[in-house]
Amino acid sequence: MDDFPEFHRPRANAARPLAGLTVLLVEDSRFASEAVRLLCLASGARIRRADCLKAARRHLGTYFPAVAIVDLGLPDGSGLDLIAEMDSATPRVPVILATSGEDAASHLAIAAGADGFLAKPLAGIAGFQQAVLSRLPGAAAPAGPRPVPKGRVCPEGLTYREDLEQAARRLAGGTPRELAYTLQFLRSVAGAAGDVTLQFSTRTAEAQVQSGTPRGAALRRLRADISERLMSQASI
Repeated sequence: MDDFPEFHRPRANAARPLAGLTVLLVEDSRFASEAVRLLCLASGARIRRADCLKAARRHLGTYFPAVAIVDLGLPDGSGLDLIAEMDSATPRVPVILATSGEDAASHLAIAAGADGFLAKPLAGIAGFQQAVLSRLPGAAAPAGPRPVPKGRVCPEGLTYREDLEQAARRLAGGTPRELAYTLQFLRSVAGAAGDVTLQFSTRTAEAQVQSGTPRGAALRRLRADISERLMSQASI
């Protein structure tokens, strides 16, 4: 059941083509979540966020979103599993979109049941709106021509800092599986933020861990890069 009676729902129009729709975002990154929030705000959609599979399933048990956007790398499992569950559910969420910083994951998402794939970083308003509108059932999409928005969204640096702080805490301990998740998370966040240097450091650390390099040595450079960014942002 949706949150509002039919007569309280905003109506979609050319300027706000997603008005009246609720988007469930399943995303662990604050930076990536802020980008989607800004895209929804510019498009008229409401947004709810779950940061893990458990929270997403809890959301789905209490309301029915029109759109679900699912990150594939989550702290408690793969977003592919949730996509497959939603695809086979009755009723089915009308639009299921996968998102990832790894373009090669798109075919896995489609095979799991996703209707489309959003490559990170998510920034363009027009592309976001088209990804949703082109997959909505005909009656749900606004009729008539609409202007093509040319704007892009830019999340605040504070959300990137929050992601870095979370990664730094996770790197301090955890199992090998948790470390693999944290490195994947950090690589994705750095890529979405356009931080090429940190993305390279993360890939290097991943390769060293996989080759058997002791954990402390493998993560030394990466930890230093994260600390440098946190100190730099704190001084601004």
